[in-house]
Amino acid sequence: MIRPFRYFFFFVALLLFNFTVNGQVDDFCAESGFTPSLDSPFARVPYVYGRITLKGFDPSKKLPNVTISFADRQQPISRFTISKTGNYCFKTSGGGGGTLIIEINGIEATRRSLPSLGATQQREDFEIFATDTQKSTTPGVVSAKFFHPENPKTVELYKKTVKAEGNKESQKAIEYLKEIVVIDPADFIAWAKLGFLYMEKNSLPEAEAAFRKSLELKVEYTPVWINVGLIRVAQKNFAAAIEIFKHAAELEPTSARIFQLLGESYLQTRQGTLGAQALNEAIRLDPVGMADCHLQLAHLYQLAGAKNLAAREYRIFLTKVPDHPDKKKFEKFIKDNPE
Repeated sequence: MIRPFRYFFFFVALLLFNFTVNGQVDDFCAESGFTPSLDSPFARVPYVYGRITLKGFDPSKKLPNVTISFADRQQPISRFTISKTGNYCFKTSGGGGGTLIIEINGIEATRRSLPSLGATQQREDFEIFATDTQKSTTPGVVSAKFFHPENPKTVELYKKTVKAEGNKESQKAIEYLKEIVVIDPADFIAWAKLGFLYMEKNSLPEAEAAFRKSLELKVEYTPVWINVGLIRVAQKNFAAAIEIFKHAAELEPTSARIFQLLGESYLQTRQGTLGAQALNEAIRLDPVGMADCHLQLAHLYQLAGAKNLAAREYRIFLTKVPDHPDKKKFEKFIKDNPE
């Protein structure tokens, strides 16, 4: 009779623990319309939740519009506008991984890749600082050094822009942004967003004109440099793309995405050593989010005949993305080419 009672008390302890944890999750998810403690008393239904904290902003002025989106390969993108509490919550597909994207006044500020082997219900917090002097390289901390003061005359147009984008009505969003830059020609963020939407429509001359205007207003605005580099890649002008991405990396030395793009451009010009250095730096900065760089390195090593090094990259990649569709193919390559 002792063993059943032991299991019973273990079950009660586990139940109490899960209700305590879920009670905390409920606090974050209530504004999103979720109640995890009812939906999943044993924390088996997947959620990602957390808090976005604004620091350094003038409390007497209206705070910027902050939205967070969640995207993964198995479900449509979900978007949530942050209230004064800063709480957010998304119910996920449970397939593992995914990306959280934060936008300030409709412009992407940062993104974070989630581990594919993370907890079923995981908390991810962010901090957004208002000034240049409050920078940090801590994961999840955002410096709003490119913040443009809110113009009361363009607030509603920004809201319409975000809504149009959410409805995939890019032409409407473009028209709203064109109105914004007429009202506020100094809004370098709006110019950048306009250029990005033109680029998505493959209207490259219009995109470059908008990006040029943005850089005239804020020459160190890194997102624009990245997009200009991507235009050069699309034009297959890889030498120019390399110089642009090198400049962007100087502006944002902690951006894994920039080093990935730099590495890919080097590889396109057959500069394998420099390409590998850049890709490895991207991996160092974001080991999980830049997991695909291992595949690019593996391909590079295969072309160079270093199959043992390629096998190592495939092995490391599978530790980060264990459910990849080509898993069996990679495992066979690893077996046939021991490190």
